[in-house]
Amino acid sequence: MRSLRFLVSRRWIAFFLVVVVLAYATWWLGEWQFGRLEDRKRDNAVVERNEAVAPAAVDDVLAVGRAVDPEDEWRLVTATGTYLTDETIIVRYRTREGSSGVDVVVPLQTDSGAALLVDRGWLATDDGGATPDEVPAPPPGTVAVTGYVRVDATGDSAEVTDGSTRSISSEQIGSAIGRETYGGFVELASEDPSPDTPLEPAELPDLSNGPHFFYGLQWWFFGLLAVFGFCYLAYDEWRGPRNKSGGQTDRSMPPSTGSMTPVTYEDAGESTNAAVRPNSSGSP
Repeated sequence: MRSLRFLVSRRWIAFFLVVVVLAYATWWLGEWQFGRLEDRKRDNAVVERNEAVAPAAVDDVLAVGRAVDPEDEWRLVTATGTYLTDETIIVRYRTREGSSGVDVVVPLQTDSGAALLVDRGWLATDDGGATPDEVPAPPPGTVAVTGYVRVDATGDSAEVTDGSTRSISSEQIGSAIGRETYGGFVELASEDPSPDTPLEPAELPDLSNGPHFFYGLQWWFFGLLAVFGFCYLAYDEWRGPRNKSGGQTDRSMPPSTGSMTPVTYEDAGESTNAAVRPNSSGSP
């Protein structure tokens, strides 16, 4: 066996540092996944609570120029007004089950004077999308709307160009159509009267906990595997080389001839026939 001095060699120190970095990285990634799990549980609790509450008037939950309280997301609100069909906004790149499509957002002019952005649903399209003139029209006249409150999107994807966008922002759309809008928007749950051609309704959120717990365990397992691998290789280096015969390098017994050299028929002074068992007649 060898001493442990090999552990202070340059190669083993570098190996040890790599293992330390890997172990820390996998621990951090595991903690990150467990943090995402807690966030998802908290969001799911908000959705479950708000789905169980009776619908509220839009002015009790939303306000002009005010961001949506995250605790109110997915709460049902009601509003009455007239759809501003000419100011329809197309939300591009909305796929469902592998099919391309768009969401159709139509401002609803309410009695308060502010417009409520209503995502009326999803429409299947080809890869080129659709224009506001190509989507089914909403009900005309006064419409009673019930919808789920959603938080505004942010970033470059919310910019509105030529009547279309990639995500919904009341600030960006309000500026594009030149109207005062409620903060946030709603995803349509129902409208009265019903349209001639309804769109696919909004998809409700998945309230499962997702794969975060198992992902977190997986990252921690990888970290433990790296530590175990280092320890095993260090132990293998410490105990030294061995062969498959248990440490013996020479044959412990000579062959029955007393010689390490194989015996041939010629050495025995016999012909090849002499090695053949005679038959009952005594002849080969």
